[in-house]
Parts: sequence; C-alpha cells; structure tokens
Amino acid sequence: MDLGPIREQIDGLDRNIVELLNRRLALAAEIGKLKRNTGGQIYVAEREDAVLRKVAELNQGPIKNEALRAIYREIMSAAIALEKPLLIAYLGPEASNTHAAAMKKFGASVDYHAMATIPDIFTAIEKGEADYAVIPSENSTEGSVREALDSFVESDLKIVAQIYLEITHALISNSPLDKIERVYSKDQALAQCRLWLQRHLPHAQLVDASSTSRAVQIAKGEPGAAAVASELAAEYHGVPVVEKNIQDKADNTTRFFVLGKKPSGSVGKGRDMSSFLISLGDEAASHSGALLRMLMPLAERGINLSKIESRPSKKRPWDYNFFIDVTGHYEDANMKEALAELKKFCPLVKWLGSYPVAS
Repeated sequence: MDLGPIREQIDGLDRNIVELLNRRLALAAEIGKLKRNTGGQIYVAEREDAVLRKVAELNQGPIKNEALRAIYREIMSAAIALEKPLLIAYLGPEASNTHAAAMKKFGASVDYHAMATIPDIFTAIEKGEADYAVIPSENSTEGSVREALDSFVESDLKIVAQIYLEITHALISNSPLDKIERVYSKDQALAQCRLWLQRHLPHAQLVDASSTSRAVQIAKGEPGAAAVASELAAEYHGVPVVEKNIQDKADNTTRFFVLGKKPSGSVGKGRDMSSFLISLGDEAASHSGALLRMLMPLAERGINLSKIESRPSKKRPWDYNFFIDVTGHYEDANMKEALAELKKFCPLVKWLGSYPVAS
C-alpha cells in the first residue's frame, strides 16, 4: 500500500492551513490594536457566538460541528492572546469542573488563576485583578449554587456569557474498590453520586472536601481513601481511576456564568437570554397575587420566563429576592417596556446581564 501520495496531499493542506491561520491571527491582532486604542472589549461574547454559528453553517462534513467548534475556540483563544494577555479567574483549585468549563470557553492560550471562593472571584474582577471570571451557577441534579446568586446582590458585575458542561464523575483511588473505607468530595459531587455510592460502597464514610480536586489530593496520600472527581483531576494529580461515570443521572450538567465589568451586546434573532434580580418588598406582604403581578409585564409582551428562584434578602425577615432568566436582550424594546412597568411597584429591578443562549 503506497500512502505517499495521500500524505503529500495532507502535508500540502497543512501548509495552507498554517498560512491561513497566521493570516487570520494577524488580522485579529490588528483588531486588538484598534480595540486598545478605543477602549473596546477584547472578549466579545456575541462575536464569538456569531463565528461559531457561521462555521457550523459552512460545515459540509465529515468533521462534526462539535469538533469544529472546539477547533475554532482554540483559534479564537490564540487570537485573544495576541490582542491582549487575558487573565481568567475561576473557582479552584486546578483541575476542578469550573477550571474545565473555563478552558472550554477561553481555550489554552489565555492565563488562568484559581481562587478559593466565589466572593473572592467577584472582588478580583471588581478590582481589575482579573479580566473575566467563571463561576458555577446551577446543576441539573442539585439545583442552584446559592453563594453565586447571593454574590450578585451587592455587585455591579455583569454576566457576559454562559457555559454548559456535562459533568461526569469517577471514583479515584490508589486502593481497589473492596479496600476503600472513606470517600472524599465536594458535597454536591457526593450528592450527584449518592445512589452509586450506596450500592457499591455502603459502609464507606463520605467526607466533605472543599473541592473535587482537593478530594483527589487527600485521597492520594491516604490508604483506603478515594475521591469523587473528574478524570481530568485524576490525570492532573496522578491517581488511578477505579470506576468511571458513577454519577446517578446520565444527563448531569452544570451551568456556568462568565463574569465581566462590561455587558455583552445582542446576538439577535431570539438567541439572547437576560438575567435579573427583582425584589417585591412590601408588595409581597400586602398583595396575595404579588408574584403573578411581577410576571405579567413579561408575559404580556411575549417574554418567556425560563427560570425563577427566590432567595432571602437578608435585610429583614420574610423578604425575598427573585432571580429570573428570560429570553431576549436588555436593549430589546419589549424588554425595556416590561422593566419600566416593573419599576413602578418593585423597589429593586437589577439587570445582571444579557448573553448568548447557546454555548
């Protein structure tokens, strides 16, 4: 079998690809220079969404769109790095699920900084110590990350993008399954694997750790100990995987927010989502239909509500803030009308950000 002619064609295509990539990045560098001169944003979520959609439309196979998008994310990551060194803060430590989500969004060409808590992350962006941040928002199995929602109350940061990451958990240990006596992990990860652990390790002690990655670090040095974490964490810390895919639900997905100081523009054509923080104040106590009244300005204008969650305001007993996600952009005319009506009877209507729906 003579593979030489085919390999020569591949080598020729590789030369063309490299040349075209460098030409593309050179143009991106010119854009970066113009942005720096005018104070524009380096990362633009709506432009990223438009590029990824366009290349998917152009794709005629055999490469799958998912693989093509991954390639273009790295191309855009390299372009961003040429425009300006970018520092992304994330909820650490390294090899956590949030780290994986950040890398999925921003690629390998930017710098990352692990931080211990979500409030620390908000502070870092507000002080300009990092350009953007990635935090977990909610999990399809265990619900919202309350610390994330509460941090928006006092902050002016904006949600500029979102990331969905399928979460798969592995049992990681230097010990075989029948020798494991303790299992370490973050409380949410343990909850997401509760049934598997009860069935396969009914006598093991479940121990809460500050993160899934930290759990692997602990298990690495303890005979008879294991961790529930990602395969990325196992590889990063050099600990064997005993069992893969131990999560109880196959569609276990976590939603992450990308935070920045400046809001994102509109993608358009119904592909935007917006998040708000709303308080009813005395309205909730004095009117039995206060919550319905809050939702009517949105419903009457065809604005679809995709999520609503209440959290205590911590200002006085039985006072709640409502976090809502709706379709559309803050700058849409019907959204402006709805918000103006809400502000007539709601003491707090706070825009948390608008961002592309898909990611």
